[in-house]
Amino acid sequence: MKRPAHETKVLVAREIPDLGINMLKEAGFQVTVWPGKVPMTQPELIEKANQMHAILTLSADKLNAHFFQECNHLDIVSQFAAGYDNIDIPAATKAGIPVGNTPGAMSDATADIAFGLMLAVSRKFFHMHKTIGRGEWGAFQPKANLGLEQKGKTLGIFGLGAIGMEMAKRCHGAYDMEIIYCNRSHNEEAEKRFGAKKVSFDELLEKSDVISVHSVLSDETRGIFNKAAFSKMKPTAIFINTSRGGTHNETDLIEALQSGTIWGAGLDVTNPEPMKSDNPLLEMENVAVLPHIGSASVNARNEMSRMAAVNIIEFYKTGKVPYIINPEVLS
Repeated sequence: MKRPAHETKVLVAREIPDLGINMLKEAGFQVTVWPGKVPMTQPELIEKANQMHAILTLSADKLNAHFFQECNHLDIVSQFAAGYDNIDIPAATKAGIPVGNTPGAMSDATADIAFGLMLAVSRKFFHMHKTIGRGEWGAFQPKANLGLEQKGKTLGIFGLGAIGMEMAKRCHGAYDMEIIYCNRSHNEEAEKRFGAKKVSFDELLEKSDVISVHSVLSDETRGIFNKAAFSKMKPTAIFINTSRGGTHNETDLIEALQSGTIWGAGLDVTNPEPMKSDNPLLEMENVAVLPHIGSASVNARNEMSRMAAVNIIEFYKTGKVPYIINPEVLS
């Protein structure tokens, strides 16, 4: 870009780790950070963006066709996340605006959450912890509070990308779990490393002892885990979702758990978010729910901050966006 950094105004839509903000400032950009603890409304975001040349956004920011109509002057959008279902990519592309993200930055952190939820659900960690606070830790009962062991069981991964690979590594390495997966294409690395087998969606549902969702949210995946899907799962199966809450129908999930259609669920994402405090999932023995903290590690958030900043810095320096979603804009 011809405009030098010191003449370029960058909006950071929320306070993020200092690493990326300092990188932008050190590169000479004029950086404005939205100080609010909650996302800007879309009118607020449009108003602020119209005073800027570039914006660094978060998943809660709504960048739809209307936004890009109002802010088609922007040079670049860089997302502080790997997912980008909050951004209308075709609309950005039509406006000639490149959009970057931070793929891979949170793979380990999110896989840790998925693996932890699997264990927490299998052995009823959250429920048993709450019984202590209620004064219900009584005498040993040989038939009470029994959980499931996952050693040698089958892990079904829906969306075997970078995070799914890390989940497979943990489950295969720690528990010698068989890995099956449902993807658009073959993951040759997973097949070589873990003996993973690509299966249809129905076969994934029918054969998995644990299903872990790591897909993007799209028209194809939205609500795909619904009543029909849960009805095809084993009654001993555990459903784990650390991707996007929109991939599962929460009413259908509650019904499947209450009826014993499936055994348990571990969620780091809910539908909708945030979850209401009276949601029946929070009181179920075989359910563990977290408030969307998949990327909440120091390492992951710093790397997300760095990558989001690099997208902007390199765009103005070289005309390239290292982690770009719509490369056709630049070509």
